[in-house]
Parts: sequence; structure tokens; C-alpha cells
Amino acid sequence: MKNSIKRSPRTFSTIFLFFSFYCFILNISCDSKDENCTKTAVVSDTYFLNNQQYFLDRTIELPCSFPNPEPLTQIDPPELDGFTYDVLFYEFTPDTGNNTSRWRFEIQLNNPKDYEVTGLPILTVKIGELTSSQSYSDKTTLPCFELGAKSSCTLSYDQESSLDLGIINNIELINVQYFLTN
Repeated sequence: MKNSIKRSPRTFSTIFLFFSFYCFILNISCDSKDENCTKTAVVSDTYFLNNQQYFLDRTIELPCSFPNPEPLTQIDPPELDGFTYDVLFYEFTPDTGNNTSRWRFEIQLNNPKDYEVTGLPILTVKIGELTSSQSYSDKTTLPCFELGAKSSCTLSYDQESSLDLGIINNIELINVQYFLTN
């Protein structure tokens, strides 16, 4: 038994006409030459903070002739504008007499904005000749992941470390930054 497909000129004409009409409608609905034609695109950014990855999606309107944005762009972590801090207490004891060193501080983090923010405080410290930036929130009494509108949060830290790994003579606080996580 042989399969046979009969093609009539009418079928071809109908398909061609339908395809042409579809292309015409598509072309008219958003012609790249039309200055008023716009499309909506989602721009996805990512950033890393304290070994965690965060995503920031923004919806923007673009001209139809504009190419679509890249799928994912790595950016610097967004910092809270106008953020200030006050060092209320800071002490590093290289040798407590118990074969440990002790580092204690209380730092008030201030949000100047009219809205609550969620983020992560990052401290930059100098230990000997090395400078390091990281969050110490996991070992504080209150991590200050949220700062209320026009309010503050006190980051309190008190940790002892064994001298078996080596003696640290000084830990100097260089800077405190507050990075947004949503």
C-alpha cells in the first residue's frame, strides 16, 4: 500500500495567504520603525554577599528596536545610601591570661531612610597587615538584618579565640557598611 498525499493548489494558496496575513499583523502590531512601539523586559542582576547569592529583578520598558537585555549580570552589592554608624564600645585584648584573645564591640547602625530596610552589616577590619571584610552577625546578640525606618540597631559582639593558632596583636576597625539584600 502506498501513501499518497494529494496537494491541491487551493491548499497551498490558503496556507500562504494565512501565513502572509499573520506576518502582516505581527509586523503592524510592533513595527521597529514605529517610535511609539515599546516592549517590556525583565533585567536580572545578581550579586554575592557574605558567600550568599542574591538576585535583583527589574522590569523596564524598551523600544521594540532595542535588543533584549543579557540574561544575568553580576553587579556590586547595593549599599544603603546615607548609612552611618557609631562605635559605642570597642576593645581587643591580645591575651586574656587564659590562653585566649578577646574581641568585643558595640556598634550602632543607623538607617536614615523613611522606610524599613533588610540587609547585612559588613565590617572591614585590619588584622596585622591583612584587611578583611565580612559579616559578624552570626555571632552577635542581635544580627541587625533589618533596620526600621529612621531608626538604629546595635551590633554587639563578644568572642574569645584560642592562642594555640597564633597571637594577634591588634584588630583595627576600618569601616562598617550596610548592604541591602532585598
